[in-house]
Amino acid sequence: MTGPLGVAIVGCGNISHQYLGNLTSFPGVRVVACADLDLDRAGEVAARYGVPVATSPEEAISHPDVELVVNLTVPSAHAEVALAAVLAGRHVYNEKPFTVDRESGARLVEAAAAAGVLLGSAPDTFLGAGLQTAARLVAEGAIGTPLTALVLFQTPGPEAWHPSPEFFFQPGAGPLFDMGPYYLTTLVTLFGPAARVAAVGRTARDERVVGSGPKAGTRFPVAVPTHTTALLEFAAGQAATMVFSFDSPLRRAGFVEITGTEATMQVPDPNTFGGEVRLRRAVDDEWVPVPTKGTEAGRGLGVLDMAQAIREGRPHRTTGELGLHVLETMTAIAESAERGEFVEIGSTCPVPAPLPEGWDPAGIRFD
Repeated sequence: MTGPLGVAIVGCGNISHQYLGNLTSFPGVRVVACADLDLDRAGEVAARYGVPVATSPEEAISHPDVELVVNLTVPSAHAEVALAAVLAGRHVYNEKPFTVDRESGARLVEAAAAAGVLLGSAPDTFLGAGLQTAARLVAEGAIGTPLTALVLFQTPGPEAWHPSPEFFFQPGAGPLFDMGPYYLTTLVTLFGPAARVAAVGRTARDERVVGSGPKAGTRFPVAVPTHTTALLEFAAGQAATMVFSFDSPLRRAGFVEITGTEATMQVPDPNTFGGEVRLRRAVDDEWVPVPTKGTEAGRGLGVLDMAQAIREGRPHRTTGELGLHVLETMTAIAESAERGEFVEIGSTCPVPAPLPEGWDPAGIRFD
């Protein structure tokens, strides 16, 4: 087939606006439908972005012009919606986490392989200029042999600003499953697959309070650890120390340092597509900025890379195997925190290929 790839957005919550702002501007894709269980919300979002169809998830998946489903539903629905799309012969790009448990993730990967369709998984931030530059520097030996990483994500939690924060504190979320995909995907793209992990987890409070919006003041239960500290070992021998917390009055997010035999590198915030890359060698008195190269277009780059892969018959970068490996790593972290022992990570995944130099979303067309 030729022409823009037909896309359906399933799930029209907050994150859909970031995707639609880009996907409706990329010439390589055409957003055919917006779908949500709340049809009024689907209609409002479709009208805002000029999408011709607003409908239910089931009808969007079966729409004849839809080739790829962008699944932006809540984590607990990722597997069900994605599997329905795969069985309908549609390619699927899932928001993170890939699914909420390794079993459903593995079934989804197997089903996609049997159906001959592609699976993709957020985050696609590693396709942005900042993290592409960092990966290129590691590959070129700018820090010598990579040895260790230090990762910090610490905030008071999202309930103060999000109008419906309950899902952040349910299975499939918490700071580990909500923010972990950004940091772990970054480390896997730099170090390769993870091998085993030891972790501890804590829950500071059994209840939280909605801080803004129409539900402000509403109390809701917390069902997951709100602080996790992990020590992760990679198959190639590197080690990473990581903190994911919704319990910290001190906000410290986007902190990633990679240490090698020759230098330490500050990596941009894995939840962004740009940012500054800096190096510091033993002989340096200050951090040395490194110019970044690539696109900072934002969320949807992984969808566009999938569209290009589908049209050109080549592998894509935000693979289901990568999403599943990150999911299994997070699951192993959670299990280690419960069991108090090292947990092996059974899966592996290919390391994504770098984007071609000059890759430009505005220039990708399939005429």
